[in-house]
Amino acid sequence: MPVPAPPVITVVGGGFAGTALVLHLRQQAALAQAEIHLIEPREVPGPGLAYSARRPEYLLNVRPGGLSLYADAPEHFAAWLQDQPESANGAPEFASRASYGRYLSENLSAALGATGPGHLRWHQTTAVAAPALPDGRRAVQLANGTEIVSDYVVLALGNFPSPPPAGPDHRYLHHPAYHADPWAPRNLRRIGPDDSVLLIGSGLTAVDVLLALRQDGHRAPITVVARHGRWPSAHVPAAPTYPNFYSELAAETTVLGVIAVFKRHQRLAQAQGIDWRPVLDALRPDLGRIWAAWPLLEQQRFLRHLAGLWAVARHRSPPQNAAAVAELTAAGLVQLQVGTVREVLPDGDQLRVRVRPHGRAGCWLTAQHVVCCAGPLLNYSRIADPLVTSLREAGHLTPDPLGLGLLTDEHGALLGVNGGLSRTLFTLGPSRRPAYFESTAVPELRQQAAALAQELARRVGI
Repeated sequence: MPVPAPPVITVVGGGFAGTALVLHLRQQAALAQAEIHLIEPREVPGPGLAYSARRPEYLLNVRPGGLSLYADAPEHFAAWLQDQPESANGAPEFASRASYGRYLSENLSAALGATGPGHLRWHQTTAVAAPALPDGRRAVQLANGTEIVSDYVVLALGNFPSPPPAGPDHRYLHHPAYHADPWAPRNLRRIGPDDSVLLIGSGLTAVDVLLALRQDGHRAPITVVARHGRWPSAHVPAAPTYPNFYSELAAETTVLGVIAVFKRHQRLAQAQGIDWRPVLDALRPDLGRIWAAWPLLEQQRFLRHLAGLWAVARHRSPPQNAAAVAELTAAGLVQLQVGTVREVLPDGDQLRVRVRPHGRAGCWLTAQHVVCCAGPLLNYSRIADPLVTSLREAGHLTPDPLGLGLLTDEHGALLGVNGGLSRTLFTLGPSRRPAYFESTAVPELRQQAAALAQELARRVGI
């Protein structure tokens, strides 16, 4: 009787999600013989876009104890950090993203260099298509001409760049004063110390840009335009946890109902001298279940009215970053303006930006540099990545109706346009926001990676 060939698993994307998945796949006994391929075009696999910037002022917004690659070894990253040069005088409360990128790449490099029965290979290129074969497998076609016949293909594509913030005239996208990607190498260093700057968005990316410009010696005032006009909330010193109260929300199917319960507990906590942050954090393990219990109309209501406030409260800034922003604001070097960018027009070497405040007439602002710090493009019906486009045109993936990501089953298997679940195509990471809403932070992604690795091992063993 012939021995079955080892399974072939191709993971497209070598950022945190792809890296975590590969490492968890290697821990599965049923996949010990598996041939695993990681597709990542960057020079170093592991850090991805989020942790590849080599700027020490870019800090993680979670303490080291919450950033392990492995949920069952919560101190894995913290222990690694203790042995690094940046911890010579004690481990930082909030490590740099560059440090975390190094942690990811070192763990992945160790797996790539390990000897054993299985096979793990990194391809420094991109995937452009993954058509189905007659035998049910997938032929993953790479930009360098390689083809990998795979039993399972996992999309770990991370976040896509922000969509154009204004239209319909998109000439500004090609103007040298417009910075579509603040993370692009040396992009911000094109900005002179006395150049006027306008940032679109006031989230964590905008905070990083402000700190980077300050580090580079920028001294001119900066205008920040944001719809809700708020900076991310700051972390407070580590405090005792608040008891989980999901049982009171399990049957709640409205946004207002959830808010009412949360506010009641917030008042109870306040009476005990407890900050609101531990109350919100108490629900973190159950956020996906709360989101999934809302009908589509309630999810739309949340996105329309509360998503901006949620981002401010949930995705917090390290205290030193928040203090730096407050200092720049007090000095008149940062001006936060409430409104929406409606139009961006070239004006010689500069850009003119039309901002419309809520309920008032708009105004025009002029800047020598405009940096887009808005959120990523999540709508898979608009993403132009070649692999996504080919799968979408073939009907092998379905964007969700809210434009948050992809429709999947509970394991991340893609739902096709015909309503059928794929037996070979899976995804994890931000693409799974339709199921969880929160699907970008390390604790959620490492859980998805561990669960998907176990599911693929189970399928191989059937």
